Amino acid sequence: MKRRQFGKALLYTSAGFGYVPWSYSRKSIFSGIKADLVVVGGGLGGCAAALAAVRNGRKVVLVEETDWLGGQISQQGVPPDEHQWIETHGAPLSYRTYREKIRDYYRSNYPLTDMARSTANLNPGNGAVSRLCCEPLVAERVLSDLLIPYVSRGLLTILRQNRAVQAEVVGDRVVSLIVRDMVAGNEHVLEAPYFIDATELGDLLPMTGTEYVTGSESRSQTGELHAHDKADPQNMQAFTMCFAMDYVEGQRFEMEEPDDYSFWKNYVPDLDPPWAGKLLELNYSNPRNLQPKDLGFDPSGSPTGDHLNLWNYRRIIHKENFVTGTYSGDITVVNWPQNDYMEGSLVDVSQEEFEKHIHASKQLSLSLFYWLLTEAPRPDGGMGWPGLRLRKDVMGTVDGLAKYPYVRESRRMKTRFTVLEEHVGKENRKLVSGEDTAAVFDDSVGVGYYHIDLHPSCGGNNYIDFPSLPFQIPLGALVPQRMRNLLPGNKNIGTTHITNGCYRLHPVEWSIGESVGLLSAFCLERNETPQSVYEQKDILGDFQELLRNQGVETHWKH
Repeated sequence: MKRRQFGKALLYTSAGFGYVPWSYSRKSIFSGIKADLVVVGGGLGGCAAALAAVRNGRKVVLVEETDWLGGQISQQGVPPDEHQWIETHGAPLSYRTYREKIRDYYRSNYPLTDMARSTANLNPGNGAVSRLCCEPLVAERVLSDLLIPYVSRGLLTILRQNRAVQAEVVGDRVVSLIVRDMVAGNEHVLEAPYFIDATELGDLLPMTGTEYVTGSESRSQTGELHAHDKADPQNMQAFTMCFAMDYVEGQRFEMEEPDDYSFWKNYVPDLDPPWAGKLLELNYSNPRNLQPKDLGFDPSGSPTGDHLNLWNYRRIIHKENFVTGTYSGDITVVNWPQNDYMEGSLVDVSQEEFEKHIHASKQLSLSLFYWLLTEAPRPDGGMGWPGLRLRKDVMGTVDGLAKYPYVRESRRMKTRFTVLEEHVGKENRKLVSGEDTAAVFDDSVGVGYYHIDLHPSCGGNNYIDFPSLPFQIPLGALVPQRMRNLLPGNKNIGTTHITNGCYRLHPVEWSIGESVGLLSAFCLERNETPQSVYEQKDILGDFQELLRNQGVETHWKH
């Protein structure tokens, strides 16, 4: 079988991340697996795609490079960022069912207080960022449980700790992928009529020669109100190595000073407009107006005046929800402005550059923890909170950091349609159309909402943060310009740098994945192609009816 390689492959191992070249070895052990659909990337989008396809009787192979499924919500350690209507609408039924099963898991397995157990919309951590702040391992366990019945039936094969290393492409079709087991070293050849790239960085796009864009477009290219004057393909949002910690009052925990602590302690982000001061301080640039804004930190959970208490922000265990003595202290996840890594991108860089940024981002997060432990100001005038400790068990890692970086921006596929700020941005929409609602797409295959939220970038931009409108997901943004059987299943859809800011969060990623999973099943059942579904209104209507019948909202309820 003739194969060709486009670039290098990105891998995860227990030692870290890196690019490695792939070449055929006579010692490689190959096994072949044929399926109806191959999904690469076991985040929320990839799992939703797999669930949708197997639910409709299709045989699926799901490939995930870490040992946890769930992406943002588990291996990256980020509680779900959601809109205010999430409990009743604005996301697929399957996503809301998943959320409820997480709550049920706590009710069935944890010693909750009577009050917590009877709370309809239980929030285990009572974190401020989400109505469902939970432990990464619970989120992963519940997601895996949703998949197990299909594994038992022979419809689903899950290849954990595997990564795609090479693709065979003939013309405008992917014929097969080779994936490598990062533990055992053996390889599988995966063949299917359809492939979904649900990876965090859009890994299959360069590997298959699929056209894509990266970074920020210019205003002259997109006409977007908040676009930059010049395009910059390497201008990517910060990524973050999250970690979990708890606080035990009266205890004193120690930690060796991180190697790069002196650098990060004195680090001032080089941004335009300028950052508020040093990164490791309790302030940041207010995303809405970029003025300096103070933050609070008190691991007792007490109010910190008019300032947000960072401890409560992404708290995933609030001990008051559990029987007295269950927890010695609350547990919180650190995904703050202070550990956003702005010094470089992970996309389309050399192996050396990639590994440098991963190492540096880990040092930043460890330095932040050390600063909190030893030097952060306390309300009583003292310095440091010695009762803090890294919860390595919560993240399931040796170093206490997440299994994978929280990636906000990936390669973006060139698709039949690109979502622009004028379609979803509140101000831009009003200027262009005079409308107070987002653009209505006849080919809608889902809905979502989040404000347009771009974190500081490695290109030197400070926050870009402004209101959006409840939006639809157009099918045209999921159909490639040229490739016939490769679909995007994560944040790699047809958005711009700007609109990626509201299409990248948890429920929208799930919606994207479910839609392309159902699209694959529909095309196989009807002997159609994604392109024909997009182009022919009668076929599109049938597909949208399938979506709605299976709990996918294609229009907002008002």
